[in-house]
Amino acid sequence: MRHVRHGDPRGVLKAALRQLNAGPTKVLAQSAIIESAPIGPSRRRYANAAVIADSLLSPPAMLDALKSLERGFGRRQGGKRWSARVLDLDIVLWTGGVWGEPELIIPHPAFRERDFVLRPAAEIAGTWRDPISGLTLRQLSFRLGRQGA
Repeated sequence: MRHVRHGDPRGVLKAALRQLNAGPTKVLAQSAIIESAPIGPSRRRYANAAVIADSLLSPPAMLDALKSLERGFGRRQGGKRWSARVLDLDIVLWTGGVWGEPELIIPHPAFRERDFVLRPAAEIAGTWRDPISGLTLRQLSFRLGRQGA
């Protein structure tokens, strides 16, 4: 959604990534920003990107930091699933492989079926492997593209 200070979804995403990089987490690589159609009932277009970030935070602490950043951009808790929102940040993969607890599952359970995740991620980390399937992000993106063809 548009943000009163940061403008359209691309502007929101750029501002959020600047803030992420200004804290204890450093952005090492960032994909191009792409637009995607929504999943679910929303009618808005979304801006999506992937980053490789370096942080000493544990995955749960990183998730807390990301959720705090979302709240700083006006995201409210308890909204409808897949409804329009100002900002949505997720941990998709991490160098530690698999993380599983009720509040956080890594790799993100649905990332293999989402072009708006795989395409930007493959752009900056194409040789990273999914710890579950063993396939690279580039391979997963290619397979997903072939399924949609």
